[in-house]
Order: sequence, then C-alpha cells, then structure tokens
Amino acid sequence: MKKLIVNADDFGLHTLINQGIIKGYREGFITSTSLMPSAPAFAEAVELAKENPGLGIGIHLTLVGSVAPALPAAEVSTLVDADGLFPADYVAFAKRFYTGAVSSAELEAELRAQMEKALAAGVNITHVDSHQHTHVLPFVNGLVLKLCNEYNIRRIRIPKEGYTFSGGFSAGLGRKVGRAGLSFCADMAAMAAEGKGISHPDHFFGMLAGGNLNAELVGNIIRSLPEGVSEIMTHPGLDTESLSKVFTWHYHWRQELDAYLSATNKALLEQEHVALTNFGGLD
Repeated sequence: MKKLIVNADDFGLHTLINQGIIKGYREGFITSTSLMPSAPAFAEAVELAKENPGLGIGIHLTLVGSVAPALPAAEVSTLVDADGLFPADYVAFAKRFYTGAVSSAELEAELRAQMEKALAAGVNITHVDSHQHTHVLPFVNGLVLKLCNEYNIRRIRIPKEGYTFSGGFSAGLGRKVGRAGLSFCADMAAMAAEGKGISHPDHFFGMLAGGNLNAELVGNIIRSLPEGVSEIMTHPGLDTESLSKVFTWHYHWRQELDAYLSATNKALLEQEHVALTNFGGLD
C-alpha cells in the first residue's frame, strides 16, 4: 500500500507561510506541518493548529536560519551570533559545532526548551524534524533521539532522498552533492532511530527540488511513489513576492502551495491509489 505524508516546513516563521500551510491543508492535500518553537509567528501558528486538529504537527528544531533561540541569548551564547540569532545555515553551524565552539550543555538546553515549548502549546505533536535537517548531523542526532525518548516522541523525519532521484528537476552539482551528503547522514540517523524504537517514513522526497516544487514535479513524485509510507517535504506560502523581500532563499512559496491545490494532482492520488496520512499514521 502507498501512503503519503505531505509535510509543510517552517510553520510559525511568517504569517504568509502560516496562512499558506493552512490553505494547503484545508483546500489541498497537505497533511502535516513542522512548528518552529522560537519563530516570530509561533503564537499565530499554534492558534491555527488548534483550529485544525487533523493537521499533524511536528517540532521543527531550529539551530540555524537567523532565528532567535527559545532560551535567552545570554544562556546559549555559543549557539548565536552577536545579534543573538542562530547562524544563517547548517554549514556555519556545522563548522562551529565540529570545531568545538558550541557548548554541548547549551545545545541540549536549547533543544530541550524548544521541545518543551512546542509540547506545552497543546497541539497535536506527531514527530520531530529540523530546520535545514540539523537533527541528522552526527552527534546532534544522538542528542535529539535522547530527547525524543525522554519526551515520548516516537516518530522522526529521515531526509534520505534517493541518490539518483530527480523527479524531473534539473539540479546543479552543488545541490546534488548536498543531497548526497544529507542522505548519507540520514541513513545513519535512521539506523540510530530504529535502535531507539523511534519510527520514520520509509521514503523521502523534496530535497533536491527544495523550494522549487511545482504541480508538475509533485505529480512526478506521486507517480514515482513506492510501496510503504513516503514523505514529501514542502515550503508553501501565500505570496512569493512578499516573502522574497524577507527571506533570501529564492524559494517559490506560492508555486509549491499551488502544487497541492492542483485538481490534476488530487485526481492523480486517486489514480495511483495513494492514501494520505501524517506522521501519526506510522503507528
């Protein structure tokens, strides 16, 4: 049987992202989202989640992306820059972490604070994942799994996209190399999660074309779905032009949202006998 989780990342980062995710859930086939505990529009995201209890909610652990931490910056000084914000991307974080510049105690305290904030919000927490997939980095992954067990979170994202999968997206060498490295780390993280009794989807899509998905590419993924549970990671939003003035990622937020509103893709799910679910459906 083919089951599909469509997970929209960055819930809580911006109101236009929040509203896009909810539109994709109510009118399309987004089934799950990932809540950023320390992001600026967190409170709005929590209220929207409560109004839509069927939407699966993950904890989008955040250590990058120029976002403020959940704890006061002075308490996690090795995790933030002079402005009290996390580094811009996972490369900057990894460089600091693997050169010993990050305090392991501060890292654990911050991740713990983010989990506790999300769990205290009173929404349907189904799983854990992370901004730019830092939760599968070696050593960080062990800490995340420890906390998942401590807080009884039994499901996790494993962003292991097939090394040769393109789905029709033409990617440059840099993206392909980045995807390969991530999939390698994710493979190790999957084995570690299974050893801790934490479950995950069988397959993952949306890394190579991250931020660039459209109706055609999502349709190609649907046609390619193997047996088992698959996750498509996506980044929808209501207004690409407005969001691009805030974020410099060159994402196509509205295009991604429209992929899940597409009547053609909705029909394709039926034709391919794909059952929609969220991470709660892994049990």
